[in-house]
Amino acid sequence: MKILLIDDHSIVREGFKNILSEQYANAIIEECGCGKEGLSKLASSSYDFVILDISLPDISGIEVLSEIHLRKYKCKVIILSMHREQHYPIKAFQLGACGYITKDSAAEELGLAFNKIVNGKKYLSEEIAQSIVNNLHKETDKPPHQYLSDREMEVLLGIAKGRTLLEISEDLNISSKTVSTYRSRVLEKMKVKSNSEIIIYCYNHSLIS
Repeated sequence: MKILLIDDHSIVREGFKNILSEQYANAIIEECGCGKEGLSKLASSSYDFVILDISLPDISGIEVLSEIHLRKYKCKVIILSMHREQHYPIKAFQLGACGYITKDSAAEELGLAFNKIVNGKKYLSEEIAQSIVNNLHKETDKPPHQYLSDREMEVLLGIAKGRTLLEISEDLNISSKTVSTYRSRVLEKMKVKSNSEIIIYCYNHSLIS
């Protein structure tokens, strides 16, 4: 088993390595402290698991997860986060994450999450699962980006990263005209008028750093 830890705190990475080494003595565990380095490692080597912090110093964990999803890497991703708002785990699972754990309970839950995911299941931190259940009966307004399709979300993040429509079309292997159509849908659904407003929205909702 080959595992990549992406977290900007070395003491946190060391703690997770100790937990995983106890359960999986033969696991190869690599680490890095930022999203771009993590993507570089993923591009050059294959991993079975990625443990990914949402709050990174360069790009957000959601953006890293989106790239993993876009590039169709086969690794299973467990998200670590201080965010308890339900739209974060919902978006993480939409982008292919297999687990979502809050950082303050990670020491107790990481091993349990791994065991479930190894056996083909998904894992959601109990605290967040309870919060989602408690809010099912409430009238809650989802943030606009949660109404986007997967492809619209990919275009949204591409624009937020400052990529041109041509660059996005090459990334997604679709025509520039199709990207333009998706952009129009994004603007309509998000109720924004420009790329600048998209960037500000994504920054304010931690979709990019």
